[in-house]
Amino acid sequence: MRFSRVRSGLAETTHEVIAIAIDGDGNDLFSAGNIDRPFFYRSAVKPLQAMATLRAGADLSEEQLAIACSSHGGFPVHLALVESILASVDLTPGNLQCPPGTPLNEQAQRIQDHLGRRGRERIFHNCSGKHSAWLAGCVASGWDIETYLDPNHPIQRSVIEIAAEATGANPEPLGVDGCGAPTLRGSVRSLAAGFRTLTTDPDFARIAFAMTRFGALVADNVSSDGRVGINWGGPSKIGAEGLFAASRQGITIVTKSLEGSTDIAVAAQLEVANRIGGLPRGTAEWLEPVAHPPVLGGGMPVGRLELVDG
Repeated sequence: MRFSRVRSGLAETTHEVIAIAIDGDGNDLFSAGNIDRPFFYRSAVKPLQAMATLRAGADLSEEQLAIACSSHGGFPVHLALVESILASVDLTPGNLQCPPGTPLNEQAQRIQDHLGRRGRERIFHNCSGKHSAWLAGCVASGWDIETYLDPNHPIQRSVIEIAAEATGANPEPLGVDGCGAPTLRGSVRSLAAGFRTLTTDPDFARIAFAMTRFGALVADNVSSDGRVGINWGGPSKIGAEGLFAASRQGITIVTKSLEGSTDIAVAAQLEVANRIGGLPRGTAEWLEPVAHPPVLGGGMPVGRLELVDG
């Protein structure tokens, strides 16, 4: 699939996307590009990483599960949930091993500035929910909390096992994610299989429900992926470098922007959903600015993102 940003009637840029859609039985409904091209799942695989926390015995609420699956914006509600997970096992943000960062969302950053928290903090990192959940799982199973990011740590070996089971593909060799955690590899085909598992396997039901019910915790209600998440009716998740996965009642769509643009990947997901009849008219109208992001000139729309072919 190829998209162009059109300004004043002229296509200025072109963007290629790999995409796949499958049904509840795993049959292909749509595909475009090299759907077996390998890449790292990055944060798109957080629902499977969260399952390792549950298998380790952590006792998390649905809201806490949602933040464990999140790439959160850093709003106060996100930070409060991360702190609640840590406090439930007598830990603090000082136990997190994700790097210090700033809120992912600019509005959240302004809120923290207003509250006087202007420095970089580990809890601000958009992956702090995942890290706090892993720590809760480690405490529940009596595992070392100092080495939880080591690829050979029990929590990480569990992640690898779960990912292999859910996707049907070997997620190794591993890479290192931006948050310092091991990151798994695969393709849009294997990630689609993983998200199909998320919405069809009863073992994942709590995670799928949490992501669906609390979409604004998994992302926020401002970003393009967050706006889709709160309207999609099933779990959805971005991954760094232009990856987006969404599933609903077994119908799963995964898109990968080869230039690494999240907004392009999300727009492509909506295009595929519309093609296979998976986007209700009201939802499509509501998400029109996400499906066709406007191109601005002088602060006014002078064009938009358009599908070229595919």
